[in-house]
Amino acid sequence: MNETSLSLLNCLRRSPESESWTRLVELYAPLIRTWLYKYEVQESDAEDLVQEVLLAVSKDLAKFEHKGQPGAFRGWLKAILINRLRDFWRTRDRRREARSESDIDQRLADLANPTSELSRLWDGEHDRYVLRQLLNLVKPHFAANTWMAFYRVALKGERPRDVAAEMQISLNAVVTAKSRVLRRLRQEAEGLVESSSGFFVEG
Repeated sequence: MNETSLSLLNCLRRSPESESWTRLVELYAPLIRTWLYKYEVQESDAEDLVQEVLLAVSKDLAKFEHKGQPGAFRGWLKAILINRLRDFWRTRDRRREARSESDIDQRLADLANPTSELSRLWDGEHDRYVLRQLLNLVKPHFAANTWMAFYRVALKGERPRDVAAEMQISLNAVVTAKSRVLRRLRQEAEGLVESSSGFFVEG
């Protein structure tokens, strides 16, 4: 397996039209769409807004630097989403329904506040969602036994010694499998999720 840096953001900076961009779209479009629905965007408008958010990411990615700050990309993406939602509700000729414009504005302000409950909800949903997607992304790069050992120890919380005995492999093989997969995940997740997450802790 190629162990060079696989940071998705770094790949995109080098070649924004590469398959890395397709991966970013596949990774983030469903999450963005989910949050648009939370702000009463209809399905008929959601796809256009998803494309607007991703286009803004594409245009400004070269200027984005996470500088090692946990969750920097997550916060940057959220700010783009908020700006597009504000523009959408400010300029759109829409029907007045149960929720008022001021209610939408307040909820967007809450989302923009990094200490609000809504902002923490975004953080948590973002990291859980991206980690699930990254797991699916890296799985094909490992042999079945390597992935199973990692899955049982890192995701199911089983004891490495028990996994080694049941899979009839060495304890060292189990520990190495966990370490290899976690290293690959860290590379893929660099700048995208909280690197301090307990999920990435060896042990």
